[in-house]
Amino acid sequence: MNYDPIFKRYIDDHFVESKESALEITMAIQKSELNAGNGNYTRTLHVPRFFSPYDKERFSKITEMTYGIFSKVIEAYKKDTQIRELFPFSKELEELILLDPGYPVPIPICRIDIFYDETTKNFHFCEFNTDGTSAMNENYRLTELLKLNNAYEAIHPDVEVMELMESWIDAFLLTYDSSPNAKEDPKIAIVDFLENAYLSELYQFEERFKKRGFQCEVVDIRDLRFDGERLYNQKSGMPIDVIYRRAVTKDVMEHYGEVQDFIQALKQGAIVLIGAFQTQLVHHKCINQVLFEAKMQSYFTQEEIRFIEEHVPQTLDLDQKTAEMIEGQKDRWIIKPKDSYAAKGVWAGVDLDEKRWRKVIFDFVDQNYIVQQYIPPYKTENIDLVNYNEWGMYSNLTGLYVYNGLFAGVYSRMSDSGIISTQYNEKTVATLFTKE
Repeated sequence: MNYDPIFKRYIDDHFVESKESALEITMAIQKSELNAGNGNYTRTLHVPRFFSPYDKERFSKITEMTYGIFSKVIEAYKKDTQIRELFPFSKELEELILLDPGYPVPIPICRIDIFYDETTKNFHFCEFNTDGTSAMNENYRLTELLKLNNAYEAIHPDVEVMELMESWIDAFLLTYDSSPNAKEDPKIAIVDFLENAYLSELYQFEERFKKRGFQCEVVDIRDLRFDGERLYNQKSGMPIDVIYRRAVTKDVMEHYGEVQDFIQALKQGAIVLIGAFQTQLVHHKCINQVLFEAKMQSYFTQEEIRFIEEHVPQTLDLDQKTAEMIEGQKDRWIIKPKDSYAAKGVWAGVDLDEKRWRKVIFDFVDQNYIVQQYIPPYKTENIDLVNYNEWGMYSNLTGLYVYNGLFAGVYSRMSDSGIISTQYNEKTVATLFTKE
């Protein structure tokens, strides 16, 4: 059932009431953990994203195929030196990637961001978030706040919600229990560089682990100490059995000398790390090029190769030759750092004038950037009632969560600019699956 026109009709017929409702939702967000301070809080729109049962099944098949390809990449890297040569990693990082995580699941958690055309059901990949995957709590809280949405309460759509917080804890514990070093009552550390962390979400997970009876602490990775047998939090003294790693690999490697206690405990098998460094193989942007390499494709089936060719955007290193090739084609390209997160340093040609585009691409020549085919996102109509009185067309980015290889839910972001990120006027909305 298509609820979008029903919501639009109701909002237009109850416009003042709907604006009051939208303001109430925004005020609730500002009073919640979704407000990071200094005006940095989650923005939303008044119509949630609806997907059909067909879409749900489609997402499940997309994630199953993609996860299978990822698994083969990790397996090939570990046993084939020629595959390792395709990746631009240091010897220190290679050593971490090659460590056996001690459990069979290659990637416990990831979010596969896609541009999904709801009319044709075709899609293209945007990026693969297998390192520090986040925003599960944002999705949870926005769904909870639908009780303040006047249109939602009046229409009361018959929908399914795919909850992402408790289901991730279930998957985390299942992965941990599959390790031969698993304990019955493990002490859990949620680890990041706290100045870079999505702190409110980390504390939400800490609270949920505690409600299940576990001792759990959010810890800055630099506060971990290793005595040769146990890793512990130097501030609280808590010994640690298992780490939920939210510290992204790029940050770990940039602070490698400061995190040696963590590194040594990992190398000596003193902890179980959920989020082993092998996930970096598909998080790094070079994966978009590696997947097309003949040596890499020798590990794939013909079906997997067709899947890659149809859905992975063309990707090139941003060198002088490439910059000269694309300078007059700004609307066809987007540039990104090879190893970043939260859309930092991303530039879409459609958002820039010709002069600015030329400056940007030549400034980043040979600066560890890629150029990628720009995929025009699928647009849907929605309304920002807090700031405007008119409906607008918004680009959609659909994030498919995968827990232990299984499709777990969707993170829906929208924007009226060429890049969908908090830096570029991003709006996040609750995701619902219709039952018919």
